[in-house]
Amino acid sequence: MLNAKSFLAVDFGATNLKVAEFELNEAGGLLLRQYSFRALGPEGMQDAAREQTVVKALQELLTQGGFRAKLVNVCAPGFNTFSKFVKLPPVDTAKVPQIIHYEAQQNVPFPLDEVVWDYQILGATGNELEVLLVAIKVDVVEGLFRMSESAGLRTQLVDVSTAALCNAFRFNYPDVEGCSLLLDIGAKTSNLLFFEGTNMYSRGINIGAHAITQDFARETRLGFDEAERLKIEEGFVSLGGAYEEPDNPQQAAISKIARQVMTRLHIQVNQTIQFYRNQQGGSAPQRLFLAGGASLMPYTAEFFSEKLGLPAEAVEYFNPFRNVQIDPELNREELAKVAHSLGEVVGLGLRNVAHCPVELNLMSKSSIQGQEFNQKKPFIIAAIFCLILIVFAFGFFNSRVAQEKERALANLNQRLQPLQGYQSQLDREMNQKQDAEGEAEQYATWMDDRFYWAGMLTQLRDVLMSVEAKKEEDLKVKTGLWIEHLQPVICEATNTVAAARPRGRRGAAASTAPTGEEKEICSVTFKIRGKNLKEAAAAANQDTAYAVAGALMQMQQFDTNVNAVALTGTLSEDEVTSTFLFEITAKLKRPIKF
Repeated sequence: MLNAKSFLAVDFGATNLKVAEFELNEAGGLLLRQYSFRALGPEGMQDAAREQTVVKALQELLTQGGFRAKLVNVCAPGFNTFSKFVKLPPVDTAKVPQIIHYEAQQNVPFPLDEVVWDYQILGATGNELEVLLVAIKVDVVEGLFRMSESAGLRTQLVDVSTAALCNAFRFNYPDVEGCSLLLDIGAKTSNLLFFEGTNMYSRGINIGAHAITQDFARETRLGFDEAERLKIEEGFVSLGGAYEEPDNPQQAAISKIARQVMTRLHIQVNQTIQFYRNQQGGSAPQRLFLAGGASLMPYTAEFFSEKLGLPAEAVEYFNPFRNVQIDPELNREELAKVAHSLGEVVGLGLRNVAHCPVELNLMSKSSIQGQEFNQKKPFIIAAIFCLILIVFAFGFFNSRVAQEKERALANLNQRLQPLQGYQSQLDREMNQKQDAEGEAEQYATWMDDRFYWAGMLTQLRDVLMSVEAKKEEDLKVKTGLWIEHLQPVICEATNTVAAARPRGRRGAAASTAPTGEEKEICSVTFKIRGKNLKEAAAAANQDTAYAVAGALMQMQQFDTNVNAVALTGTLSEDEVTSTFLFEITAKLKRPIKF
């Protein structure tokens, strides 16, 4: 939970910028002070011009709206985010971060060093953990940070629309029973969220109101801006069956195109409902909440009521201000017209006043470091100023001391000159002594390492036999595990020369030659194959792989830190040999030199 008396919430949507200013009321709840919208136009949907367009719109909104707060929570646009629900097998709590990291490697469609990702454990279904995994590319997050900073704001949290909408719904509709469906129709994408009891499930759909404008502009050969204006002013979703078309041909065209796009959206919604019921064990939705700017097009509610087979009273517009205090000076009638599209900013605001069901923060490391530096900058400047004063204060004193030191040094050099002849001889003797001690130290190390690999392989055999025995006892089937390939991993090479060599255990220089390259084995990669146990239990192969990784962590040769022993690559099955193959990389507790 973040604390701030007055703060902003900004939703960087695909075509609209939404800003709201909140405060904490006397009861510690959320109070809406003011809000504002700004359309970004076609430039907002072009990657090259988007950042400049958003910064200009944000600066104008803050200036014209009189927003005073400087701290801001921001929401990334849906088309820039990746989210997925994953299920984890029952494991020890300490191993959950390691397993989620492995799942992120398998599911996020980008290298993990190119994204900022976070996760939320939503609960358990049977013996499995339900986890929401969210990722955004680093350059997108840094772009959000730059846009806020250019407008004089300090970003304290980066959230995603799915999490913000979930928190807003849970806060405003805590007592709703049965299965509820929230459909947020945006410009480029739409969010579908299921709420049933304490469970939540969501999916992003790459269909939005922007498709209506594009198809209408293409059919009528109008410019995008003019097509968007006509869609907003005259557009509606045409009703099914026989009905009288409008006299205005453009209005008739918009209504047909809107129904076609909404029909495509409904197909995706219906498929998601079937997946939720069949794969997630959920129920059929009993009510529908519409949200997002595009949901306000006339007859949208009637369209989905007809398509989903819901009574008219079961379809309503989402009200994110149901349990939020509103400043008396705000026009409630005007707010009611756009409230359904402000769910994300309310969800962002709730992060400062309450512990929310989904708490993600996708701030990049570079953004956090930049903020920390800016906070420390005044103290750094003051410290530099004080240091300059100290230097000037002692300048005169130091110059006098330097003169005395020069005289004393000249006298000392005269006394040391007779002794310098012995220095080179002493250095040679010391170097020979250090070389001898270092060589002896290296031989001692090699003697200690004679049985290292034999001991490791013996323990590996015991580990695999213990996992086999445990699985045979649990699954009541014959199993088998063996190492198919063992690959030492060489870390970094260190050039060693006679003038600068690492010290041995007795303080001597450890070296095997005056010059050369010394290498170390820091990790070992095992490719392990086992009898396919999938017929005994669906997750038996995966459980066996995790069991072997956990057992390797107990071996004395391997590092016990988090992620030191980890599953790498993917688990594969060979139907021909009825076996499965997985890979484990283990970091050695003590690197082996060779």
